[in-house]
Amino acid sequence: MTVERVGIVGAGQMGNGIAHVFALAGYEVLMTDISGDALQAAVALIDRNLERQVSKGLIEAATKADAMARIGTTQTLTDLGKTDLVIEAATERETIKQAIFEDLVPHLMPDTILTSNTSSISITRLASRTDRPERFMGFHFMNPVPIMQLVELIRGIATDELTFKTCEAVVARLGKTSTASEDFPGFIVNRILMPMINEAIYTLYEGVGSVQSIDTSLKLGANHPMGPLELADFIGLDTCLAIMNVLHDGLADTKYRPCPLLTKYVEAGWLGRKSKRGFYDYRGEVPVPTR
Repeated sequence: MTVERVGIVGAGQMGNGIAHVFALAGYEVLMTDISGDALQAAVALIDRNLERQVSKGLIEAATKADAMARIGTTQTLTDLGKTDLVIEAATERETIKQAIFEDLVPHLMPDTILTSNTSSISITRLASRTDRPERFMGFHFMNPVPIMQLVELIRGIATDELTFKTCEAVVARLGKTSTASEDFPGFIVNRILMPMINEAIYTLYEGVGSVQSIDTSLKLGANHPMGPLELADFIGLDTCLAIMNVLHDGLADTKYRPCPLLTKYVEAGWLGRKSKRGFYDYRGEVPVPTR
């Protein structure tokens, strides 16, 4: 199957990054969001990020101009019906994703591949709510999308081989590396990463170490580029909690129980970088630990 036109649902942190890499790889991109302001902000951010690549000599100015010309936006979800591949990158809540697919499916072309950028939700379950479970799969990018090289491809129980091979070829054209994951909660990356972050939060919660000592220990003691609490803030504490709940509910093992301190931060609206406060306070010039 040939993919040339790509529809992206959601203009947030992941959606704009996905649009960036697809446009740069020569795909025609149509991005949708319920918010016109979000779409404008996404296009402006893509422009800035591409300009940064130009200034570093990674791409030519003409390449940037061509990529920007390939990006279209719409607030009408059904406009994505004429694309060859749809990547849903909306909020990590299953009910929202299901509602998007239910609204979109009647307008899709028969051969359109439908995918989700979900980081943990069952692909099989999402696919079962559509008319094309055999042409549905997980297409999970890492954040920030333009920089991170990995894409997890997740087959649902009904995903056919042609769909998988088509998406695998798309990832290769993006210049990224794909890994194949079975459809279990958290897939590969988050099945391993999120319990580590959750354990770091327990370590803070139990008073074993401070925010700074925990992050410094992992950066210098395990050679991690970011400490686990800093990384949690970057991902978004609400997203971390959502993934831990998926792991806990889906695998029924107490080792995946979300730390109460993580729940408390989310309840306070301290979601990390995007809300200016999480395990660090980002309202000043330099992030300051909040505990």
